[in-house]
Amino acid sequence: MKAIVVTDQAAGTAGMTLTERPEPPAAINDVIVRIHASGFVPTEMEWPSTWTDRAGRDRTPSIPGHELAGVVTALGYGTTGLSVGQRVFGLADWHRDGTLAEYVAIEARNLAPLPGDVDFTAGASLPISGLTAWQGLFQHGHLQSGQTVLAHGAAGAVGTMVTQLAREAGAYVIGTGRAADREKALDFGAHEFIDLGSDALEDVGGVDLVFDVIGGDVQRSSAALIRSGGTLVSVVGPVEARPADGLAIDFVVEADRTQLGEIVRRVRDGRLRTNIGTIASLDDAVATFNSTERRKGKTVIHIRS
Repeated sequence: MKAIVVTDQAAGTAGMTLTERPEPPAAINDVIVRIHASGFVPTEMEWPSTWTDRAGRDRTPSIPGHELAGVVTALGYGTTGLSVGQRVFGLADWHRDGTLAEYVAIEARNLAPLPGDVDFTAGASLPISGLTAWQGLFQHGHLQSGQTVLAHGAAGAVGTMVTQLAREAGAYVIGTGRAADREKALDFGAHEFIDLGSDALEDVGGVDLVFDVIGGDVQRSSAALIRSGGTLVSVVGPVEARPADGLAIDFVVEADRTQLGEIVRRVRDGRLRTNIGTIASLDDAVATFNSTERRKGKTVIHIRS
């Protein structure tokens, strides 16, 4: 099968190669999925799991990419809950070969059914962005109706999901980003927008939940805004700044079939819009990942039509 592999951590996306790899076998509780579309997060090149297995051993050449939409072609021993020919989408294990390939072996529990009226491109754009937003807001942030959310990077792939889900839950959403992001952030449902380049973040006032995708000085300034009992949720590693009287949580997104079902149901209902920026073929993927243009939304790779 065709697949993109990486072998050199220092080279990052510049070290990606499109090559031929053996099709993966299905282990116990696995399925094999013929991939139609794959999502990609550029920071994967910095994740230890891209380069080593759970025991810390080198696992290169490894196949990156963890989001997928496709069709089940085979079931491993003991696999239940899915069937051959079923359309699925989901999130591949961090420490196994990923989804920038024509086929992937993946635990069945990491997948959810993809309804026939949601195309593969949309399906592949949802797992990391959608689950990150869902888990940060509801699992870790315990968001309630009437609360105020400060959503950093509100025009990005995660930020637009955070904005939409928080607003649907009855929250007041203040989005942040660059000046050029204002219109997009408001279009995706932010009630207000703060330009991090020129506006004073301190002028926001008190908030109940900060969803941080930036870290550093922005995180430190944001922590000071959190009301008593509020939460700072971060996806950029260990939290450096904590609220005076609240919680600080950093987390790594996890696959969850039920949550994927909730997310895709909202897409079908028109309550949740995808934020897809660039779509490219597998043959053009390496060049796409190494483009110097600023990313505007999720990058999705078409593996097959």
